[in-house]
Amino acid sequence: MRALNPDRLRTLVCIVDLGSFAAAARALHLAPPTVSLHVSELEARLGASLLFRDRTRVTPTGVGQTLVERARLLLNQADAMVEDVRLQIQGKRGRVRISSSTPVIANLLPGVLGRLARDHPGIEVELSVCTSEEALARVGEGSIDIGIVALPQPKTPALRIVPWRRDPVVALVPSNWTHPRRATPVWLAGRPLILNDNRTRLWRLTTEWFAAAGFHPKPRIEHNYNEAIKSLVAAGYGATLLSYEATPALVDPRITILPLTPPLWRPLGIAHRATAIERPVQLVLDVLLAAPVAAAPSPMRAPVSGS
Repeated sequence: MRALNPDRLRTLVCIVDLGSFAAAARALHLAPPTVSLHVSELEARLGASLLFRDRTRVTPTGVGQTLVERARLLLNQADAMVEDVRLQIQGKRGRVRISSSTPVIANLLPGVLGRLARDHPGIEVELSVCTSEEALARVGEGSIDIGIVALPQPKTPALRIVPWRRDPVVALVPSNWTHPRRATPVWLAGRPLILNDNRTRLWRLTTEWFAAAGFHPKPRIEHNYNEAIKSLVAAGYGATLLSYEATPALVDPRITILPLTPPLWRPLGIAHRATAIERPVQLVLDVLLAAPVAAAPSPMRAPVSGS
């Protein structure tokens, strides 16, 4: 059996609620013959009478009452579905999927999500962890809406990638080391290093930074979990280079942060589909692009992050 027409079901429910065909016709802004036709079509489809008709009031048969009860649930769900879609089109409700590296999610997005919750409380954000290449692929296929990626990235016709922020890369060194006020390639190349591996954009940046000064140091450890790297630095096992992405909230006295000479910057961009941007996605993009950028650090003790 083909699905029952929701308009016909709505007519039946209205007749039962109001007790007459004429009242239902007025309420639904339909001609009386159209109301009668809707009921006849339902009865023909189901092969059963749905209404008892007398001179004073129309009431449902047993089959009609069952159909009316189920129709109410179906119509309420349909109305709620339409309302949810309407609110999403208006940007008052919706879910936006964002992907980035763990440090960006941990250090940069909390403030952004706080402002989003304040200004657009009906928008939910779903976060996932991806490399920049994975994020671009997922934005392109539509499984996420926004990717926060390291720059530069190759141009893709279906995507738009806009610069977001540029964060300084800094050196983290054990605080019990004797160190200069600023870390240079020659100074760091002579120390044990703990660096990101070659799957990351930060690895490429730091490798080029050392190479420009004529150095190609081999790290003691390559690791992409930055909290583990910082723990190793705090234990005195080596120094590292990470991106300074946010004003530090916690202090670890075992780690000192040193600015780099020459300076090194890690740029980030925001990737999204170039066309057909839904209103909730645009509102999240607006909040992201309005986010403040932290200033570069002076030598200090505090946690940082990278990707």
